[in-house]
Amino acid sequence: MSNKKIVNVCCGAGCLAKHSMEVFEELKKKVAELGANAEVKTEVQLKATGCDGLCEKGPVIKIYPDDIAYFKVKVEDVEDVVKKTLMNGEIIEKLLYFETSTKQRLRNHKQSEFCKRQNKIALRNVGEIDPTVIEDYIERGGYKALKKVISQMKPEDVLKEVGDSGLRGRGGAGFPTSRKWQTAAEIDTTPKYVVCNGDEGDPGAFMDRSIMEGDPHSVIEGMTICAYAVGGTLGFAYIRDEYGLAVENMQKAINVARERGFLGENILGTNFSFDIQIVRGGGAFVCGESTALMSSIEGMVGEPRAKYIHTTEKGLWGQPTVLNNVETWANIPIILDKGGQWYHSIGTMEKSKGTKVFSLVGKVKNTGLVEVPMGTTLREIIFNIGGGVLNDRKFKAVQIGGPSGGCLPEEYLDLPVDYDTLTKADSMMGSGGMIVMDDRTCIVDVTRYYLGFLAEESCGKCVPCREGVKRMLEIMTDICNGEGREGDLEELLEIASMSKEAALCSLGKSAANPVLASIRYFRDEFEEHIRNKRCRAGVCKKLTTFVIDEDKCKGCDICKKNCAVDAITGDVKKPHVIDDEKCVRCGNCMNMCKFDAVKVK
Repeated sequence: MSNKKIVNVCCGAGCLAKHSMEVFEELKKKVAELGANAEVKTEVQLKATGCDGLCEKGPVIKIYPDDIAYFKVKVEDVEDVVKKTLMNGEIIEKLLYFETSTKQRLRNHKQSEFCKRQNKIALRNVGEIDPTVIEDYIERGGYKALKKVISQMKPEDVLKEVGDSGLRGRGGAGFPTSRKWQTAAEIDTTPKYVVCNGDEGDPGAFMDRSIMEGDPHSVIEGMTICAYAVGGTLGFAYIRDEYGLAVENMQKAINVARERGFLGENILGTNFSFDIQIVRGGGAFVCGESTALMSSIEGMVGEPRAKYIHTTEKGLWGQPTVLNNVETWANIPIILDKGGQWYHSIGTMEKSKGTKVFSLVGKVKNTGLVEVPMGTTLREIIFNIGGGVLNDRKFKAVQIGGPSGGCLPEEYLDLPVDYDTLTKADSMMGSGGMIVMDDRTCIVDVTRYYLGFLAEESCGKCVPCREGVKRMLEIMTDICNGEGREGDLEELLEIASMSKEAALCSLGKSAANPVLASIRYFRDEFEEHIRNKRCRAGVCKKLTTFVIDEDKCKGCDICKKNCAVDAITGDVKKPHVIDDEKCVRCGNCMNMCKFDAVKVK
């Protein structure tokens, strides 16, 4: 066979939910039939890859070397893909990427605004390799850095390169990675441990999950390089229990890395030994905090402890421990391969170098994984890469940093995304969750939701978090139910300030962020809830009455047909009316109306 095609099928969690495995199996069946035909001169190699990033448009198939990408592929499309594209080189127009800004179909999705504006470093292999095949990783430079480190570099040389890169921990706090490693390296106590935090608990966040599922060897290689630099002997990958595929692929990668001599005793024929074990998290959000995570690994209740002694000095079982998150580890091999200065040259901010991975979700057209240089503006991420607000509604806010982040309004769209700038704006980088909100979002209700999440996830060990977050939630619930009172905002700000200063761990300290940011930027919306008993977004049911503007209503009947309780009446091409007694305040009429005729009274 002279004509070889490589077909990558995205089998990340998002595409799997849209039946990509069925597409893969059907492709396997059709390709087997193709191979059995002696007259066909096409050789096809199939790969089940990790997440390709365009989660909204899956299942995704990419064909090389033709550079053809198909989206929203169904099982019934597979026969055409094989017969038309693989055998005859024909393009199936309906499956090509549709660029919303130009209304054009693109043969290669890398030409899209979503892809060409990104710089993939941590995600360099995700979506391009089969995570269960180590040869795929090695072909793309995998374990090259480890070989270089062990054969050519001293531990202090590794520490210098990481320091030169300016890499900061991607798990949320943004602590300089080299400083953490250096501290552990300087301590003579043994054994020393290296830990990967894969307990990604933020709602809407799936960056670390995608790397563990789609490129597990990069995490293993990064941890092993760290162990060499600091004198570590054992590593733990602490992975969220719900991440079944991530656990499976990480374990497979650890096993094969051990077989190939990249892990275990006498790595690559040297006297350096290091191994990794997987620990499954118990589902507690607080276990994403470093000391709580280590308590969980030790088999105890996942509760944080005061950090007057850093975990790099006394972590797991009282021994020096280096903890970084998945994305941080994935950056390490390429930094050591290309050099710290190369990484340092990426990113526009003085103290935030390299790239950052975000999960872009919510009311945005292109949801998925995004990796951009530090300093990229929110506008670039949301409107250029993300394609703008879904259904072209008005942008209202973007929430960054998970439950502990803040909602930033439209005037902050040109804010460069980096650690320090976001902190000044009462938000935070966090692990990288980014949720876009439109004008149908109630910021008061969003704040209440996140406080509810944090109150539920608090371990209850310290009073500022246990009682403070609970009290803030009670106030927010009253406001959303129309029972808000004058003085509520002042009490919220006072409790938030106390929690930020006095809570034991970062969960309690950062619980103040959604409250502080929301009141700072959307105070008028809070006051409207309290004084006017009105929710302008039509979300808080006890504060909402929907009406139809007669001057704008075209009598199209869409709202009437989509009302589940038959609360809307009116003849075609004549103004409609909402029966307030029947209305259940679901807001579907407001969402469906194309003429902006449905309003909140």
